[in-house]
Amino acid sequence: MDACNALIVDDEADIRELIEMTLLPLGVTCLLAENLNEARALLKRQPFNFCITDLRLPDGSGLELVAHIQKHYASLPVAVITAHGNVESAVEALKLGAFDFVSKPFELAVLRSMVSTALRLNRSGEGHPGDNRPVLLGQSSIMAEVRALITKLARSQAPIMINGESGTGKELAARLIHLSGPRADKLFVPVNCGAIPEHLMESEFFGYKKGSFTGATQDKGGLFQAAQGGTLFLDEVAELPAHMQVKLLRAIQERAVRAVGAQVEVSTDVRILSATHKNLTALVQDGVFRQDLFYRLNVIQMRMPSLREHPEDIPELAASILVRLSQDIGDAPPKLAPTALAALRTYPFPGNIRELENILERAFTLCEGDVIQAGDLLLPARESTSPHSSPASAPASESVPVELLRDLSAPVDFEPKTVPYPSAPVVSDLEGYLESLEKAAIMRALEATRYNKTAAAEKLGISFRALRYRLKKLGLD
Repeated sequence: MDACNALIVDDEADIRELIEMTLLPLGVTCLLAENLNEARALLKRQPFNFCITDLRLPDGSGLELVAHIQKHYASLPVAVITAHGNVESAVEALKLGAFDFVSKPFELAVLRSMVSTALRLNRSGEGHPGDNRPVLLGQSSIMAEVRALITKLARSQAPIMINGESGTGKELAARLIHLSGPRADKLFVPVNCGAIPEHLMESEFFGYKKGSFTGATQDKGGLFQAAQGGTLFLDEVAELPAHMQVKLLRAIQERAVRAVGAQVEVSTDVRILSATHKNLTALVQDGVFRQDLFYRLNVIQMRMPSLREHPEDIPELAASILVRLSQDIGDAPPKLAPTALAALRTYPFPGNIRELENILERAFTLCEGDVIQAGDLLLPARESTSPHSSPASAPASESVPVELLRDLSAPVDFEPKTVPYPSAPVVSDLEGYLESLEKAAIMRALEATRYNKTAAAEKLGISFRALRYRLKKLGLD
């Protein structure tokens, strides 16, 4: 690590000395100040790579210094030292722009980890080997604001709550915050809080020790351990049951977790990002979501706009989606006819960008030639997306092409060979059953045409590109 300077502001000499001795092995030269006036004077005199300040100072509050640094030295990460349990002051500091906080009495390992993370901030924009980060598309003013906010939030370790309708790209935004910050070289661990069975949540989040329950034949780390040094993304956080809300709150406050069956807690260094499409404020008022956890997760709020709010970005988004779909089968991307593009521009998209992806995926397999016509989009009837209907209740776009399903339900003019139609009880869910029917029909057509894909596509009544895409999608290529 290159030599760097840190400004340490505390009115207690032993605290200043302890921090200085802790940071010395990191190659950090510490300049010490007892109060706000000394700190401001040192900031004018020379540049710093990092600042740590106590909240209680003889001539004012450390919050004043945080605000001063944000105004005059915006690129300087500043952390605050708070009294144990003083959550409100820590949250206020984070909202003012503090990089992070540490509570007294602080563990030296936690302090070193925090400073090491902060010192990586200035190098976080340089990229990483093999960096292939995703891109948040859209040239509209509202998306430009979102990108600017992501860049700003990446410089902080404050918990962030990302709000927005389903399909707006909340996980993508969280991933970009992670990749644009000092934790980019560590793991980004996403978890859907609504997808974990309630009785497994504690062991999934915190891990377990061998013998702690039936089937625990060895120690296993949880999500917090997997995200150590990186970012834990809690998607659909509103789905957390009450008992897990309590345990998660403690893990965030104490920065430590206890595995199921363990006797002691283990310190963690994890940034928490959360997301939901629900109104958490209303859930707090209804007593469904804990208010104290809400305040810890909702330190900074970020909203992802619905696609209805920036329809001017639809052409760019659609072009990117079609390129990606075409790359999957090594084909040239089709174009959107003007009528198709006009139809997309006026469609309200209750499912947002995810629905746009589904619509284009279906049109990609149905269109003939190199142009997607308006009829290929098969947009749902407008009545189902009226202003009075909830986006969450809108029907999802089909994942299996409608034309292919129509063919699957009709008699076929050749006898099955090695791959018979499965009976319904073989697959318990409808999606899996339909996929099995689709695979069976495609294999029958290929066998009947001696694996001539062009002839098989004709027999199935779909385009050659549609067949190639379905083969890739179903893992039959």
